Amino acid sequence: MTTTSRPRQLLRLATAGSVDDGKSTLIGRLLHDTGSLPTDHLEAVTNADGQADLAALSDGLRAEREQGITIDVAYRFFSTPTRSFVLADTPGHERYTRNMFTGASNTHVAVLLVDARTGVLRQTRRHARIADLLGVPHLVAVVNKIDLVDFDETRFKEVESELGLLAQRLGGHDVTVIPVSATRGDNVVTRSDSTPWYTGPTLLEYLEAVELAAPSAVASELRLPIQWVARPTDHQRRRYTGRLSAGTLSVGDEVLVLPAGSRSTVTALDTLDPHRAVAVAPLSVSFELADDVDVARGDLVVSAATDATAPVPAREIDATVCWLSETPLRAGDRVALKHTSRTVRATVQELHTRLDPETLEEHDSPSELGLNDIGRITLRTSTVVLADPYATNRDAGAFILIDEQSNDTVGAGTVSDTREVVPGEQTRHDIKWHPSSLKRDRRWSATGQRGATIWLTGLPASGKSTVAVALERTLVDAGRTAYLLDGDNVRHGISDDLGFSPGDRAENIRRVGHLTRLFADAGVVAIASMVSPLRSDRAIARALNEAADLPFLEIHVSTPVAECERRDPKGLYARARAGELRGLTGIDAPYEAPEDPDLAFDTTGADLDDLVARILTELARHEGLQA
Repeated sequence: MTTTSRPRQLLRLATAGSVDDGKSTLIGRLLHDTGSLPTDHLEAVTNADGQADLAALSDGLRAEREQGITIDVAYRFFSTPTRSFVLADTPGHERYTRNMFTGASNTHVAVLLVDARTGVLRQTRRHARIADLLGVPHLVAVVNKIDLVDFDETRFKEVESELGLLAQRLGGHDVTVIPVSATRGDNVVTRSDSTPWYTGPTLLEYLEAVELAAPSAVASELRLPIQWVARPTDHQRRRYTGRLSAGTLSVGDEVLVLPAGSRSTVTALDTLDPHRAVAVAPLSVSFELADDVDVARGDLVVSAATDATAPVPAREIDATVCWLSETPLRAGDRVALKHTSRTVRATVQELHTRLDPETLEEHDSPSELGLNDIGRITLRTSTVVLADPYATNRDAGAFILIDEQSNDTVGAGTVSDTREVVPGEQTRHDIKWHPSSLKRDRRWSATGQRGATIWLTGLPASGKSTVAVALERTLVDAGRTAYLLDGDNVRHGISDDLGFSPGDRAENIRRVGHLTRLFADAGVVAIASMVSPLRSDRAIARALNEAADLPFLEIHVSTPVAECERRDPKGLYARARAGELRGLTGIDAPYEAPEDPDLAFDTTGADLDDLVARILTELARHEGLQA
């Protein structure tokens, strides 16, 4: 080991392999031979004969020492004159494959151990595939326990050939293979006299020499997920904190906050280094913006430069996942997807392939993914996910799946492709609309009922529900079938999986639009009382009904925000003003009034019966146009 004048680099590595391949012993040997062990740690694992149990140095859990296996990921630290190292000892047992994902998720090097006596095993192949899936840049294979085969070069060549075939199946990885005895220390830190036929590097020499690539330092490639928003005092501006996953950030940079699309300029920037003017990935930063834009945890800050590219606001994700639950994953299952600092609900749209851990071949269209299975799937999310392909950004392209009932992590995955999905505008090629065998004219004629949709939109507390309830009662009293789809009631059932983010709101409107179409087709007057703040969302509901040649009335309840706030029956405006509620339409979320509504009125001081009569007159006019 030679000392250089280069700045000390940090290398992260993880061990991988099957049970009893000697991972913990190898780590103990690295710690011991690099002088990285505190004296009391070494004494604690040394027996009366002066022999140290090196594996016990990293097997910290009592159950690990009792069973002689690694269960949890154990992190250890050591250093040489040229580099510092963070080492993750990951479990070899199949039951704890999930912890391999944890340990290898941010590493530069995967150290794949193979027992010289048994060669490449099933779990060896699985761990190698996980390292490949996680995009670990470098893979070094250690043929351990070479002393137990009498340092036989022929046996080493046989195992080396098996590892070469494995590397080919993984896409042609360049794998360095090293013969070692972790127990004796051969070729771990110091070169062994027992392997004169081996001329390659020792394991430590390899780790010191491997090239490290830093994350992108191009300002236009900025990716900064927001983890926390704070306002230290009333006299200070909001501070936004997070860790850069790509690009750079400095005072004066113009940035774009996604998914809202707000633009602003960085006016202050803090890092742990007070003398640093430019923050680069993967530093954590705190910064201020020139404008009071709406920024929250889970938002993504990217560059607003003309040459910058922003991630797709995706609602559909193609990904490769490792399933970590004993309950199988099937198409149609719903899970929570956590990506950077953002968590959304997701539905499994399709299972495309399942990896065979023996052959590393992929089998198409599996019925399910079981514990430790690796497969390619498509997920549909309830709101947008701002992800990059994992191949270009490991932080922005990785996610975990969470069981919403137990809160257990049940899957870990990497993004391969993302797609923007505009609700209501995508054509489904896998299913076909089947019209009723009973013609609408016959149904309506036989029942004496004509269907239509009446969509009331306006600010919260504008009086929509009051008018809708009176309208429903009047229609029913007149002998017509009518049904009120109130926004709160819909969220108790059909949309109980949705929140109030822009994406979830759009999905809620899409679902209600489809409901009104079905109701109206059956001859029911469907009355939707929804804030529905965006014109684009209401346009989808209108398009669904008009495509089916069904009357659609858009009623704008145009009560001013001051009057709505004065009423405030649910206390929403008061909570919003107090900072307890974010995203309330009319306060800190936009409302786009209809540009050409079929009818508009202000409920302030209005006569309710008169408003209902105006709606019925407009409904009769539309039905006359449809006749």
